[in-house]
This record gives sequence, structure tokens and C-alpha cells, in this order.
Amino acid sequence: MKVVIAGSSGLIGTALVAALRRDGHEVTRLVRRPVHARDEFSWDPTRENLDERALRDADAVVNLCGAGIGRRRWNGSYKQELRDSRIVPTDVLAAAVAAAGVPVLVNASGVHYYGGATGDRVVTETSSAGTGFLSTLCQDWEAATQQAADAGVRTVRLRSAVVLARHGGMLGMLYPLYSLGLGGRLGNGRQYVPWISIDDEVGGILFALTDENVSGPVNMVGPAPVTNAEFTRAVGRVLRRPTPLPVPAFALRLAVGEFADEGILHGPRAIPAVLEDAGYTFQHPTIGAALTATLGR
Repeated sequence: MKVVIAGSSGLIGTALVAALRRDGHEVTRLVRRPVHARDEFSWDPTRENLDERALRDADAVVNLCGAGIGRRRWNGSYKQELRDSRIVPTDVLAAAVAAAGVPVLVNASGVHYYGGATGDRVVTETSSAGTGFLSTLCQDWEAATQQAADAGVRTVRLRSAVVLARHGGMLGMLYPLYSLGLGGRLGNGRQYVPWISIDDEVGGILFALTDENVSGPVNMVGPAPVTNAEFTRAVGRVLRRPTPLPVPAFALRLAVGEFADEGILHGPRAIPAVLEDAGYTFQHPTIGAALTATLGR
């Protein structure tokens, strides 16, 4: 199988490229710099510039482009960057995939599609969209794939949760505090933290690439939802460290602004209904198993 990947240098992309090559697949990477390797093609989505040779004979395209949601404090310009880094490349790739006749497009999205006001209600891929900046971003991000879907391309929209990895992502940023015994719940701790191990994020993508019955939205989340308080206790158990220092909501708002309410203090209680119904077997079905595998590396 030949797979073309945009966003291959990020946390998920790096792991996905390694897994595909380990399984004997051919990988072509789209990069926004001069090419340095035979498996690369340079592209500039802001100019709708994509060499048609990049998609020649491709069996699938995976689009993981997007600036980090929590990388910087949100302001008007960064929120626009978050949108432009997702929607523009997706629109360009969807059009190119349709024109080239590539049979599969797997496109990133986020579990915050459902918004943060779901409380204890379980949400699946059939649940309605939420409100707020992140939800609207995910809705528009997914809508940008429509050109491919309209052309008959099997289009998968990955509504990914917090991806657990020792180096990178939310856990990678918090690990130094947890390892020193300085971690604690965030806010009141009752909000849900949708999570998935890096192994299952990659495994789920590989499953979606090859299972013809998987299309449309796919919740890339672990099957056992936990609250932030439960997540924090699980980290403490795995690291054998206390987690005594709660971070109050006002402090989070002071530190990261609007992102605190949309990305930290609220989260949907999402379950992976599509993956489970399709027969995917999670490598790490519980938060304890995921954290043990991640932090034990």
C-alpha cells in the first residue's frame, strides 16, 4: 500500500510513518520546505501548490496538518492560525485526492467537535456538534473534506482525543511536574478527559486505512472514559508519586486564557463506537494500561 502523509513530522505523524514502514508499506511525505529525501514532495497549501506526482498511484492520503491547539495562549491571530493550518490544507488535499482518484482520505479532526458542555452524557459519532471555537473549528475542518467525499472517496474523519505519549502532547508537557510529585487535578476535576494511547491512535488509523467499512466520523478515544480527577490519580499510581496540588480554574484561565475553558476545564465523555463496532481491538483499553505502557518506556 502506498500512503501519502501530510503532517508527518508531528507526534502522530512520526509514529504513523514508522508503523507503516515497519509493516512494509510505501510512504510519501508532503513537506513545506525543500525536499531532503526521495520519499518527500514539497507543497504549499496556501498557494494551492501540490505536485500532482505526489499522489500518483497512491492508495490513501492521511492528513494530520494543524498547529498545536495548546501551544500558545489564544488570541485573535493565533485562533486564525489554528483555523488556517487545518482548513486550508484539508481543502487543497481533498480537491487533489478527488482529482487524482485516490480511493481513501483519512483526515484529522478533534473530539472537541462535540463541545465541552456534554457533562456526564456519553457521546458517540452520531451525537450532535457542540458550540464554541473548538467545536466550530472541528466542524469546518471536517467540512473541508467534502470535495473528496462527493467524488466517491472513502473519507474518514478522525475525532482524536488527547494522545498519550511520553514525549510530546499534553502528557509530555505535564510529566516533569507529575514525576516531581507536583501534579494535581485541574479545576474541580469532574470534567472528562478524552484520551487515547499513541499506540491505539496509530493502530486506529491503520485500521481505518484498511477496513473498507470505516468511513465518516471516527472517535479516536479510549473505550473507558475518565474524569480529570481519575486521570490524575492514575498518573500518580503509575509513577508512584503523590498528586496533591490542584490547580484552580482561575489560575488556568490566567495562564492560558480562553483555551482553559474550551480545552482543559471541559471535555466530552466520548466513546469509540465506530471502531468497536467495526472490530478494532484496543491495545490499551483502560487509562491505567495506557499510562503504564506510555510512562514505562
